[in-house]
Formats: sequence, structure tokens, C-alpha cells
Amino acid sequence: MSTMTPCTPTTPARAWLESLRPKTLPLAFASIVMGSAIASLQGVFHPLIALLALLTAGCLQILSNLANDYGDAEKGSDTPDRVGPLRGMQKGMITAAQMKRAIILTIVLTLVCGIALIAVACHKPSDVVGFIILGLLSIGAAITYTVGTRPYGYMGLGDISVLIFFGWISVAGTFYLQAGYFDWIVMLPATATGLLSTAVLNINNLRDIESDRTNGKNTLAVRLGPVNARRYHTFILTAATLCLAIFSAAYLRHWTGWLFLLAVPMLTTHIIRVRKSKTSLEVRPLLEHMVKAALLTNVLFAVGLLLN
Repeated sequence: MSTMTPCTPTTPARAWLESLRPKTLPLAFASIVMGSAIASLQGVFHPLIALLALLTAGCLQILSNLANDYGDAEKGSDTPDRVGPLRGMQKGMITAAQMKRAIILTIVLTLVCGIALIAVACHKPSDVVGFIILGLLSIGAAITYTVGTRPYGYMGLGDISVLIFFGWISVAGTFYLQAGYFDWIVMLPATATGLLSTAVLNINNLRDIESDRTNGKNTLAVRLGPVNARRYHTFILTAATLCLAIFSAAYLRHWTGWLFLLAVPMLTTHIIRVRKSKTSLEVRPLLEHMVKAALLTNVLFAVGLLLN
């Protein structure tokens, strides 16, 4: 009789796939798609720049996933009693040395993609320097979320980091790299995209709130408590929708600019389910639901921009 449990990967390849978390890549790509859609609206879309930005964002997301697994495993915060899935290191299928090598390799790939992006898109020395700094900050943020003596993810700063890097920098940066100029109006959809990604993180942290509190991982959800974390979730989803609505009302003249409203019923249903949930087990299926709702909202808005 097999002793393999449902939580144990059958092969090392599956363990690595669990740590890479490919299902998180669409959210990383959403910010690039959003920035590129705004560039298209302005008539300054550049396919090669968009492609290189997608590759860079994908590498950064994978780096964040691997570093997150490494940091949580080293600190012992991902224990068998948590509701969320355990990854390769927590299951003993990937050693710390192997994960370190994977992180270093991903950093190299990220640098290669980022340098290629800067070489193609940046023509002014100030832009080159600026985006090199932003790239290094992004790599640092991806690693230090859970790695190091004072990881900011353990201090409740993960949410603001997601808003900055998955929203403001990713969307506005993608637009700037293609347009060659900055427009403050880009910050409305950039904020919306960042808030939708923040909502995904909040659901993840709400699911793990009990185990995180026990293991000293003071996420914002832990600091707020389960009731206020649910209220906070409602706020950020409402704010994201309002940002898109303000942008459409102020700058778009075609009905397709309001396509994103088709996602509102899904977002509303999600909010109701989160508010009604009482336990971490009830929150668990809502993570996938939030990811789908965030993707649908981003995609519908981007399509609306392209059709404009």
C-alpha cells in the first residue's frame, strides 16, 4: 500500500512546478498588458518592448515565488497545519542549496531580460539609469519579501509593495517605455491593477491568518484581524473599480471603455463570499476566485481600451 499522501509531490519536477507557481504569472502579465493597452490607446504601442516587458515581469514573478518559498521554509512559517498548500522545500523535495541556485539563475534571467528591455526602449541616459534603479529595486523587493533578517512581508508591508510594483511601476513603467513620456492619468488604471493584485495577496493572507499569527508572520491581515481584513478587502476592490470608472468617464468616449463593468457582478459576488466566510477553510477556494476576478477585470478594461 502506498504511503504517498495527497500533499506529497510524486516527482521532483512536480515539486519544482509547485514552487514556480505558474498560475501566478497571468497576474504579473496583467500589468504589462494594461500599460501596453494604454500605449495603444495613445498610438505608441511597440510589440517588441511589450514582449520584453512581459518576459521581465514573468521572471520577476517567478523570482518572487521561489524566494517566498525559500524564506518561509527557512523561517519555519509554512507548517503542515496551514490551510494553504505546502511547496517543494516544505515537503523536503527541494533542498535549500537547490533553491538558492534556482534563485540565482532566475536573477540572472531577470537581469538579461531587463537589460534587453532597457537597451531597446530607453534612448536617454536618464531613462537608462532610472530603469536600472527600478529594476534592481524590483529584484530586491521580490527577494526580501520573506528572505533576510527583517523581511518586509513579515511586517505587514507586502500589500503596499504589491500596489507599487505590480501596479504603479509595472503599468506606468510599461507605458513610459513605449511612449517615451509620463502622463499622470496612467496612474488611475495603474492603481486599479495594483489594488486587484493586492486583493489576491490579502485573500492569501486571510486564508493563512491563523498559522501566520502563530508563526510570527505579521501580514497586514494579521495586524488588522479577520473582521477588518475582510472590510479592507471590500475597500480595495471598490477603490479599484472606481479608479477604472473615473478613467473611463474622463478620457474615453466609446461605450467599450466600460466593458470592465461586466466583471462587477463577479467582484460583488466575491466580496459577499469573503464577508460571509468565517474560517480559513471557507476562504481557501476564494483565492482562485479572486485571481479569476482580477484577471477578468484587467482583461476587459484592456480590451475596451484597444477597441477605443
